[in-house]
Amino acid sequence: MNASDTSDTLSAPDTTDPAGTPFSTLIRTASHEQHTEAETSTFMSDLLGGRLGVEAYARYTEQLWFVYEALEAGTERLAADPVAAPFLRPELLRRTALERDLAHLRGPDWRDTLSALPATRAYADRVTECALAWPGGYVAHHYTRYLGDLSGGQIIRGKAERTWGFSRKGDGVRFYVFEDISNPAAFKREYRELLDGVRADDLEKQRIVAECKRAFALNTGVFRALGEEFPLTA
Repeated sequence: MNASDTSDTLSAPDTTDPAGTPFSTLIRTASHEQHTEAETSTFMSDLLGGRLGVEAYARYTEQLWFVYEALEAGTERLAADPVAAPFLRPELLRRTALERDLAHLRGPDWRDTLSALPATRAYADRVTECALAWPGGYVAHHYTRYLGDLSGGQIIRGKAERTWGFSRKGDGVRFYVFEDISNPAAFKREYRELLDGVRADDLEKQRIVAECKRAFALNTGVFRALGEEFPLTA
């Protein structure tokens, strides 16, 4: 399905808190500090600044595979769930693109050397836990990952293409290319409308916000571990 088809299928009735603030705004502002911390981590700053080699980028891509394996393994289980199902858009799925990137970065036997950092394993395990037992928590992780991919992920793609010579939107950066979303801005707007209409009471919304903060903290933990593995040498 293309993004042009999503206006009818993604839209949801607007639901706000008693003060009139849409839930999508609450969730964004409440997790802003954790989001900023993740975006400005030393590892990511060094990576985007061209101060680390392609090996660091490949290792980061490997860690992403574990997180998205957990996220996307949960989609079949949650396909009929009234809370999570509206967010499960096939055009967002990233695992196949990640595997193409890893084949380009590591070669056809990339699975043989694939390994998760402990911080990555903790992150993926938490996503799996939510997918199995708490749809609202799964939505929190879905939101923090996929909307980030559609936004800041495009900066990473551009930097990677320029720094390491990947073909534009080609092998090595396919993870960041959403071929079936022709209008990312409209898609993100419609996704936020889904958040505003999420089937959750006020207490559950507070729990979802808290899980968003946890998701960003888990992501920061992965960046911290990668920074230790790839320290910038003077």
